[in-house]
Amino acid sequence: MTTTAEREEEATPSRAERARVGIQRFGGHLAGMVMPNIGAFIAWGLITALFIPSGWTPNAHIAELVDPMINFLLPVLIGYTGGRMVHGQRGAVVGAVATVGIAVGASIPMFLGAMIVGPLGGFLIKLWDEKVGSKTAPGFKMLVDNFSAGIIGGAMAVLGMLGIGPVVQGITKALGNGVQGLIDAHLLPLVSIIVEPAKVLFLNNAINHGVLSPLGVADALKDGKAIEFLIEPNPGPGLGILLALTFFGARSARATAPGAIVIQFLGGIHEIYFPYILATPRLILAAIAGGAAGVATFSIFNAGLTATPSPGSIIAVLAVTPKGGYVGVIAGVVIAAAVSFIVAAVLLKFGRDARKEERAAAIAAGGSVA
Repeated sequence: MTTTAEREEEATPSRAERARVGIQRFGGHLAGMVMPNIGAFIAWGLITALFIPSGWTPNAHIAELVDPMINFLLPVLIGYTGGRMVHGQRGAVVGAVATVGIAVGASIPMFLGAMIVGPLGGFLIKLWDEKVGSKTAPGFKMLVDNFSAGIIGGAMAVLGMLGIGPVVQGITKALGNGVQGLIDAHLLPLVSIIVEPAKVLFLNNAINHGVLSPLGVADALKDGKAIEFLIEPNPGPGLGILLALTFFGARSARATAPGAIVIQFLGGIHEIYFPYILATPRLILAAIAGGAAGVATFSIFNAGLTATPSPGSIIAVLAVTPKGGYVGVIAGVVIAAAVSFIVAAVLLKFGRDARKEERAAAIAAGGSVA
């Protein structure tokens, strides 16, 4: 018979369990800022895939929507949602205003910055309301509420523009230097350890166009192709993860992942699968494994592209594959997808956890369990 102390020890979660729950909760908060705005990402992705110069139906006038949407609309939506999660509509307004500051003060899309200042702005206005706003006389409440939101939001925008934005850009530059160091050390597959997490934090364009593309241009001028053009745009890791979620993910993921596959693999909009990893952070290991396997395969076959495929769809990748190089490129994409699928399936325990959670939810709701 177990003693009371033993039962309490069994009921107390271990340090590893607490860490796992903490990581899942953190990932859930990040995903919660992005998932409600997936429709906006899809809209941007469709406009990008269709109307940019390398798109399906190039249109320079319509393509002018692309940069404002990714540089301003999407970060502001994320900041707005993050503020709303913390303190309702007032938090949303302050989070959106704060996000504009970092969006204006940066030369790269500020998704990561929006995930910081949006909830931070919501927290600050919540703190104000609890400590000061709740004590305001009724006749002055509307005035105080409006001015407090305006002052805090404006101050956060200035702080974001002058302080937080440059810090996030510094992080991006540091990641770029790490990628450059691994390339210089001829440890190309290990680049995925930096590139894949950076992608999930929406730094994919900064890493690709700021670091890998310039390196690839130099090699392409010399050899007619460059493997650097394949590292970030490779659609294989994302495809494998989305396939694993389609078969073994939670019910919500199973319902949306198939559609995300079309947008990611054929449309080339990799951002569509990042929220799924943020919701289940351990899946980043699948992305890293798949990316590294793909890069290793490209290296073995001496594969490369003549230019950066943009957006990074399989069709765009094949369109800039040099004559005679299709076998190596396709092999790298397929192996990356297979490895990421297998690793993701193992991490998802082949759906056992998802089914267990669904049964628990059904029991809690008073439903029957098959």
